[in-house]
Amino acid sequence: MSEAGWPINIASENIVYIPKNHQAPTMHHEHEHFLPESLPEDPLQIVAEWLIFAKENATRPNPDAMILATGGPSGMPTSRVVLCKELVSNPGYLVFFTNYLSKKGLDLASNPKASAVFHWDQLRRQIRIEGQVTKSPAAECDEYFATRPWPRQLGAWASHQSEPIASLDHMQKQVEQAAKKLGLDLAALESSGLAPADIPRPKHWGGYRLWISSVELWAEGAGRIHDRGLWTRDLTLLGDNGIETGDWQSTRLQP
Repeated sequence: MSEAGWPINIASENIVYIPKNHQAPTMHHEHEHFLPESLPEDPLQIVAEWLIFAKENATRPNPDAMILATGGPSGMPTSRVVLCKELVSNPGYLVFFTNYLSKKGLDLASNPKASAVFHWDQLRRQIRIEGQVTKSPAAECDEYFATRPWPRQLGAWASHQSEPIASLDHMQKQVEQAAKKLGLDLAALESSGLAPADIPRPKHWGGYRLWISSVELWAEGAGRIHDRGLWTRDLTLLGDNGIETGDWQSTRLQP
């Protein structure tokens, strides 16, 4: 369903058309959700404010969901939705977690760069981010993994993410095998509703930091005269996953 509550109509020419609310055309701008007239030196404060606003005014189950795009050795870009678990405004990176042996993990091993998009239709805002990716410290990964519900912890052990599987029954057997390997009694856990003792984090699962080298903030405007601000900065790799950040440069973009 579209935001207006209309179904997506597919014409005979296979053109997808999504009807909108019938509103009178206007060029009036509602400036309350636009960017400041004078763009700030650092965009990440606005990014943080927009993320908080999206969570406080949640119009969907996961307002912190972002589309993450990566590119492997073939050069073919791939994208998927992941959850942004943290924004560290200073020095400036996003954190997400995944299986290091997944498609995105293998892409990032060969090409440690990525882009991400947050889009909130009903809030009329969008954030585009590009940057360099490094692995999160092991201690940080352990700390986050310990907060996950135990079925998800077990799933991280059981799933060979992005690899083929014959059926859901086979996947369930892998879950049972992983539980047995970890010394867990699945039937007892499910019947009791109690959490097991600590399940350790598998080494193939952990976090990434997307160090931000480019940010574009977009606010919807009337007549498609949107407000767009672009900030860029240089990133210098220091080794051992260290990054040195340069100063931000900003400009407005035409819609």
